[in-house]
Amino acid sequence: MEDIDVRVVDTDHEREDAFAVRREVFVAEQGVDEELEYDEHDESATHFVAYDGDEPIGAARLREYEANIGKVERVAVLESRRKTGVGGALMATLEQRADAQGFAVLKLHSQTRAADFYRGLGYERRGDEFEEAGIPHVEMQKSL
Repeated sequence: MEDIDVRVVDTDHEREDAFAVRREVFVAEQGVDEELEYDEHDESATHFVAYDGDEPIGAARLREYEANIGKVERVAVLESRRKTGVGGALMATLEQRADAQGFAVLKLHSQTRAADFYRGLGYERRGDEFEEAGIPHVEMQKSL
């Protein structure tokens, strides 16, 4: 794989690229209602986008959940780029940013099928499986 360039979204173009990846993965591929995919947190969250050259191939967002706790959301990698290191690169950049912002803990709702990926990054499952947007999820968290 080419070098993966993960950026904190700083321009409208990068934001559009991040949203395009999310639309492809969540709406087109997984059938999530577009009304559920985009929400009020998109305005205040810190967004991330991964590129291979000029091609956006991954996205994620980070927001404050409560004091000292960040919430990782909307982690998406194009299907053709999964299992190539893109997700790990996205999460590494996101975690560095979360640490710099002073978060002590990160939590996330992982699709059940992706839980092993997050477990490999040090996240621990919390509680039972639940459904979100019609997809099975588990809550996970990690201390930074």
